Amino acid sequence: MKIWIVWMPNIGKSTLFNALTKSYAAPAENFPFCTINPNIGIVDVKDPRVDKLAEMSSSKKKIYSSIEFVDIAGLVKWASKGEWLGNKFLSHIREVDAIVQVLRYFKDSEVVHVEGAVDPMRDVEIINTELIFSDLEIIERNLPNLAKKTKVGKGNKDEIRLVEILMEIQEALIQGKIAHNIKDKLSKDDLKLIKSYNFLTTKPIVYAINIGQEDIPFAHEIANDFMTKLQSPVAIVCAKLESEMMEMSDEEKDEFIRELLSIDKVTHIPTLNDLIKLWFEKVGLMYYFTTGEDETRSWTIPIGSTAPQAAGAIHTDFEKWFIKAEIVSYNDIISTGSRSKAKEKWLVRLEGKEYIVKDGDVIIFKFNV
Repeated sequence: MKIWIVWMPNIGKSTLFNALTKSYAAPAENFPFCTINPNIGIVDVKDPRVDKLAEMSSSKKKIYSSIEFVDIAGLVKWASKGEWLGNKFLSHIREVDAIVQVLRYFKDSEVVHVEGAVDPMRDVEIINTELIFSDLEIIERNLPNLAKKTKVGKGNKDEIRLVEILMEIQEALIQGKIAHNIKDKLSKDDLKLIKSYNFLTTKPIVYAINIGQEDIPFAHEIANDFMTKLQSPVAIVCAKLESEMMEMSDEEKDEFIRELLSIDKVTHIPTLNDLIKLWFEKVGLMYYFTTGEDETRSWTIPIGSTAPQAAGAIHTDFEKWFIKAEIVSYNDIISTGSRSKAKEKWLVRLEGKEYIVKDGDVIIFKFNV
């Protein structure tokens, strides 16, 4: 899965990218447009359930699910019309599965804002407008010929339906609306018709509010305020804090967070795990696990996947030749200590093709070659 990190210049998204990928791949200098070419980083989603299953199975290796993050130049007003680095950069990210919009909340007079002042909601309007203009350009380039073809009776039923969908999306964009709500109403066949257009405004959007370390005690209130304003879930992140923790071991990081909890007298320190968890929920993804002596691995699948579809995440032949799935929940296998002990307590069950996989299922697939 590929995610685009986007927002205005100098809001901390490259610092956030560096922290996410635990690298210095993206420059974070204090001037606009220092990120010229796209930076790509693969991030392991270190679900602690993988660690516990691997320990239980004495696995030789652990394989986590991963996300590919893309970091490009910050967008500015009129980028879609060629301003500064322009629409060229929008074309870099049409293949992504989702968008993380990073909003600057932190105040720092030494870090210039391209618009002159920190105003997150103004930035939301600017970037969404650029996404809208970019998608409108695609529709205006393709719709007239399609509409003309169907009007004279030469279009087939798919082309006729495509024209209807494009006109509906166009109307929403002209009204200044993100088209994701329209996408949610489309059938699977409809989605296939518009897939090649890769509209940016139909992709899931997650908002990340980049706060300063002094704002951490108020993180909960800040999140609630932006959820009300944006009418969408948000994650609170502190890129500066994440940057400080980047080179720490997991143990050092845990100790550092415990110290912050005691100093700031709060019950939760916002971290990148909150952002990743929110992204999975927004996109509609979950995990199931396989575990054994050779390896323990998490597999990412859409929520609502059937057992054969989950098997297909491992190999397409597994879905094709699926027979049964031997399933035990994560909690049951951990509480009993092994699959064999879970079987003794009748906690392991065989499920067929209609079974809907649940987050945390530990599965062995049975198939016929």
